[in-house]
Amino acid sequence: MRAVKPRTAAVAVAVLAVAGLALPDASASVADGPCPGGPFGSPLPSPALTATKVGGGFNFLEGPTWDAATQTLLMSNMYDGTGAQNVQPADILRYTPATNTFTTVIRNAGSNGLAISADGTSVVAATHDQRSVSSYDLATGTRTTIAATYQGRLFNSPNDVTVAANGTVYFTDPNFQRGNRPDQMSGRTGVFRVTNGVVTLIDDTIRQPNGIELSPDGRTLYVGGNASGRIYRYPVNADGSTGPRSDFTPLGGTDGGTIDCAGNVYQTTFGDGKVHVFSPDGQSLGTISAGRNATNLAFGGPDRRTLYITSGTPSSGGNTGNFGLYTVHLNVPGWPY
Repeated sequence: MRAVKPRTAAVAVAVLAVAGLALPDASASVADGPCPGGPFGSPLPSPALTATKVGGGFNFLEGPTWDAATQTLLMSNMYDGTGAQNVQPADILRYTPATNTFTTVIRNAGSNGLAISADGTSVVAATHDQRSVSSYDLATGTRTTIAATYQGRLFNSPNDVTVAANGTVYFTDPNFQRGNRPDQMSGRTGVFRVTNGVVTLIDDTIRQPNGIELSPDGRTLYVGGNASGRIYRYPVNADGSTGPRSDFTPLGGTDGGTIDCAGNVYQTTFGDGKVHVFSPDGQSLGTISAGRNATNLAFGGPDRRTLYITSGTPSSGGNTGNFGLYTVHLNVPGWPY
């Protein structure tokens, strides 16, 4: 079978687009896509799995994303809030499976959810420190702002991101990391998209939207409502715009999510350390247990069948959190964020 490039090729296109630069011909990367051809069988070896912990001792891990170029995983390590505004600092870490080591890539990134570019030189981040969406050059640490405001108002605290093949960036904006900064969204939390630097509101009626992911064909957008007890879906049009929202499945306490090449949806739930797996039609396929409070997940590894999960115990003050990275090998390859 012909080797395929990961879907993160789209992120490089997105970064160029939002920066106002000329776009390369993306047809090759889009045609290659992130997935081998099916058909695919059941994604889970059994309906109740337990992931293995590969590292721990971090304060609060979030936003794992797989870098195929270096065969490593990036993730955010968030710390307790500081200063009068109680804003949480965050570093971007790199996990190298070959050596089972963790290193700091970018300090003071202020990041949460991440999505890496195709060549591994930059990463798109939901950056709650500046209430924005940003990209970071991994070699220099140079930061570029992708989305700073909506209609002149600051976001709450962007949380998670996903990127379409046409370069559209989708992100959620709950208020979890807003700290003591003023609310400029009139009490609402929202879902947004960014195309060529233009920010458009998708929905501001979901209480605390969190995980966000696109189906393999890019035609369906999934959003977990952390405080609403449901996962929602939106049809996605060719230009990146979305149609009316519908319910996908009930699930309370949702955090980060991802998707596999068969279109199965993986959603973490904060509070029980589980990943809930659903078929494209919303049927429960099983669960994966990991740690105490699962926050996010991404597929990686040479065959992209290793699911990486961030989970642990939050800090009780003084950066006393105990988060770890967990892995489990599945039957179907999936998204790198």
